[in-house]
Amino acid sequence: MDRIGTEAGAGARILVVEDDAGIAQSLVRGLARAGYVVDTASTGADALAAPPADVVLLDLGLPDLDGVEVCRRLRRRGDVAIIVVTARGEERDRVATLDEGADDYLVKPFGLAELLARVRAVLRRVRPAGAVTYGYGPLAVDPRTRRVTVAGAEVMLTPKEFDILECLAADPGRVVSRQELLERAWDANWYGPTKVLDVHVAALRRKLGVEGLVETVYGRGFRLGRIATAPTSSAPSED
Repeated sequence: MDRIGTEAGAGARILVVEDDAGIAQSLVRGLARAGYVVDTASTGADALAAPPADVVLLDLGLPDLDGVEVCRRLRRRGDVAIIVVTARGEERDRVATLDEGADDYLVKPFGLAELLARVRAVLRRVRPAGAVTYGYGPLAVDPRTRRVTVAGAEVMLTPKEFDILECLAADPGRVVSRQELLERAWDANWYGPTKVLDVHVAALRRKLGVEGLVETVYGRGFRLGRIATAPTSSAPSED
């Protein structure tokens, strides 16, 4: 069992139970960048022997124990959040693991943004008092209350604007692709014009009033950039 990450950022402890080393390392990198402390286990026995975690990402196809049995045993121990991440998409597998106490079920392949959103959702249940607040310069984003402040002053955003900002604030400096933002703020099956994203980003910039905060990386996407000036007054909310 290996550990990577720091107590910075989200700070919650996540156990990745995955026997495919490539998939496990990809998950570890993404979760660690988001600020989580990550343990890994490649077998059911290692998972059951691992230190307590806030969230378990559980593959069902393990070499020693069936993932459903691991889920059952973990649930008997306490209120750890369990998200099944597996290639098994059949209804019977979903029903079996959810009946045994899994909190969520995610079928491979999936996007990192969706996984992080689901992790945040289950953490709000198991750690309501320790929910993540993202801070970047004068900006503070609270996913639990969906409140945003700039230099202590609250900024009223529409739901879509908040979802876009939360995705950027979860990993400041990382370039988030247009497709990832569309999937995060709308859904994975969005077939409308991508121009809608530009409209919401423009409104978000205007409301935040901090020059250079939401930066366009041409041909790649958006990120939180270096702050060039002090915040200006925020515009009122738009419904």
